[in-house]
Amino acid sequence: MEVDYLFQIGDNIVYPMHGAGVIKAIEEKEISGDTQQYYVIKMLIGNMEVMIPTGKMLSSCIRPVTDIVALKHIIHIFQHGESDSLQAWKQRYKVNTDKIKTGNMQDCAEVVRDLMRMKKEKILNTSEKKMLDNAQNFLTSELELIKGITEKQIKSFY
Repeated sequence: MEVDYLFQIGDNIVYPMHGAGVIKAIEEKEISGDTQQYYVIKMLIGNMEVMIPTGKMLSSCIRPVTDIVALKHIIHIFQHGESDSLQAWKQRYKVNTDKIKTGNMQDCAEVVRDLMRMKKEKILNTSEKKMLDNAQNFLTSELELIKGITEKQIKSFY
């Protein structure tokens, strides 16, 4: 019986809050007496493997890696978009966390842009420093998997 999978082995994906990875296998596993098909994903950050049931891929907001055309639009927003620096830090932290959870590259780029701009003006608190580091890691992990982008272009992004 052939199953139509959302992703195939070798596909580059982005898992919100974890970064980018590559589908290494689709395996059938029995866990707690329940047999299911799982995607085995090798994550770039932390060099870990994640297993996600094939039926949960849509609800987990996993998506394909952005292509080079969409990246050009995101770079424009990164360089020229407006930042809202008038929010209280708790409100800003929640908004930024919600953006990162979407797994959307544009949202993540906006978080990096806004926190980098703030960092130039004042010292970030510990939570925002960690958020900036995480958002940069998520963004970089996806940039590394975009076909047609060079390491020099990735470094110039920041």
